[in-house]
Formats: sequence, structure tokens, C-alpha cells
Amino acid sequence: MFLTGGTGFVGTWMLETLLFAHDKLDLHVNVVVLTRDPARFRENAPHLAGHSAVRLLGGNITGFEFPEGDYPFVIHAATEASFAADSRRPLGTFTTDVDGTRRVLEFARTHGARRFLFTSSGAVYGKQPSDMTHIPEEYVGAPSTTDVASAYGQAKRSSEFMCVMYGRAYAFDAIIARLFAFVGPLLPLDAHYAVGNFIRDALRGGPVRIAGDGTPYRSYLYAADLAIWLWTLLFRGQAAYPYNVGSHHDMTIEDLARTVVQVAAPGASIEIAHRANREAPPLRYVPRVHRAQNELGLCITVPPEEGIRRTAEWHRIRLNLGQLTGI
Repeated sequence: MFLTGGTGFVGTWMLETLLFAHDKLDLHVNVVVLTRDPARFRENAPHLAGHSAVRLLGGNITGFEFPEGDYPFVIHAATEASFAADSRRPLGTFTTDVDGTRRVLEFARTHGARRFLFTSSGAVYGKQPSDMTHIPEEYVGAPSTTDVASAYGQAKRSSEFMCVMYGRAYAFDAIIARLFAFVGPLLPLDAHYAVGNFIRDALRGGPVRIAGDGTPYRSYLYAADLAIWLWTLLFRGQAAYPYNVGSHHDMTIEDLARTVVQVAAPGASIEIAHRANREAPPLRYVPRVHRAQNELGLCITVPPEEGIRRTAEWHRIRLNLGQLTGI
């Protein structure tokens, strides 16, 4: 196998679960993991980097050297961290994401790929209509071409198109997974993820701060379920047939904050930055997942409350260990 993004949240969960299955089932798997900084990877995850089934390949997603050999399974889980456009990079994150996908596709076509899994995003749909509670794969909406903040969604949309075209031209199955929101160990607490920020605030004793008005709807799939869904898509998913990957159990951001407080810091206060306009329709970012559930038999095994509890406990243990060791 060949895996990009192996040091990110999604890629690390894929690698952790692959190696667990390898050891339990004696799979005889070999995986090459592309990483910009192999030394840092070894320092942060020595149990992964030092595994006999893993070989690290140093390089950037847009220009890495192709390793020798055939790789029947390619997983492209790398994505460029979002950054604003400027005079030096007028397209912002768009160019890096698209060029990176093209480079991985070139590798796939020249190195014996049979199945190619691309982790796309629900951002390809653009703004979810307020009267649509759960967005289906058949929805043909898209990010606005005049919205300069939509570079990430535009890049994922273009990358999906390239994956399908390469797969058709070079006879490999291009599987598209449109990822939504997730919770689980390894989730950063200092990034732009609301659930991570809330857990951080709760572990500090509160208050848990909501930057907006708390009315948007989100849903969170636990990371172990995410890994199960992605591995199933890689091996059994239909080519050129996108699948939403996420949870259909929606909740408002305010409800999310209350759940985090309940499971991680009972009694902590919640601060909401803006008063809600009750006449405005709420924003939503929630998938319909009938394809994954009905056609592939996938399900949610860890409910949101339990996923939040496990994530908070994992970070609490890490914080305690850090204090004990002086890290």
C-alpha cells in the first residue's frame, strides 16, 4: 500500500488500524507512508514508524520521488492546511491541494494501482440549503466560484474530477469518500474544530466558549468508525460513486458544548459570543449516509456522547502524563 497524509488525524487512524489488523490477522501488509518530516514522525509515533510493515518516504505531496515497485492500493489522505490567498500565492491552498492530487494520481497510474481511495470533503457541496437537514451525495450544489474562502472545497471538487478521469483512463477504481466532522483521540484541541476547542476549554475547567451564536448544526463520527468506513470503501466501494462519511446524528453547536461539559467538566459554564437571531434559518453541515449504510452495511458503533468522553479522557491522560514528566 501507499499512504499519503499518514501523520494527520485521518491518516494516523488509518495506519493505527491497519497495523493492528496486520498484527492480529497476520496480513503480511507492507505500507509506504509519505511524510514531509520522517524524523519528526519517528519522534511522535515511534510505534508506527518502527513497525516492520512500515516504510517512511520523505517528501512533499506535490513533488515526492516515486518509490519502486507496484502498489495495488493507494490511499490519498493528505490535504494542505488551509491558508489565505495573497500576492505570492493568489490561489491559496487550492493549487497545493490540486497539484498534490495530480502527483499521487501519476504515481498510481505508473505503479500498478488497482484501488485508489481519495479522502474528499463535504465542502464540495458548498453551502447546505437551510431546508435540507441531511445533505445527500446526489445533491449537485457546489461552492460559489466568487467566494474566495472556498479554496478548500473547490480544490476537493477538482481533485474528485481528476480521480475519476484518471481511473477511467488508466483502468483503476477511484473511490471517493466525502468526509464531514469527527471526534476521537489525536484530534487537535487548538485548531478550527469546535469539538476539540470545547474539550480543551472543559479540561481547563471552563468556561467553554462558543465563538458564534451556537445555532449551526453539526454531527460527529467517532474516529474508529471513520477508519472502519474508509477501509470498507477502499475494498468494497463502487468506483466513481461518492460516499458521504460522517454521522447523521445532528446537534447544534450549543448542544455540542453542553454535551462536552456534561461528560468532561460537569458544572463548567458556557459562554456564547453572539445572541442568536431566531428568525434566521440555522446553518447546517450534516450528511445523509444512506449509501454507506444501506449499500455497504456500515453503521455507527460509538454514539457521539461516548466518542466525546473517550476523546476527552485520552487528552486528559496525555495532559497528566505531560505534567508528571515535565513535558
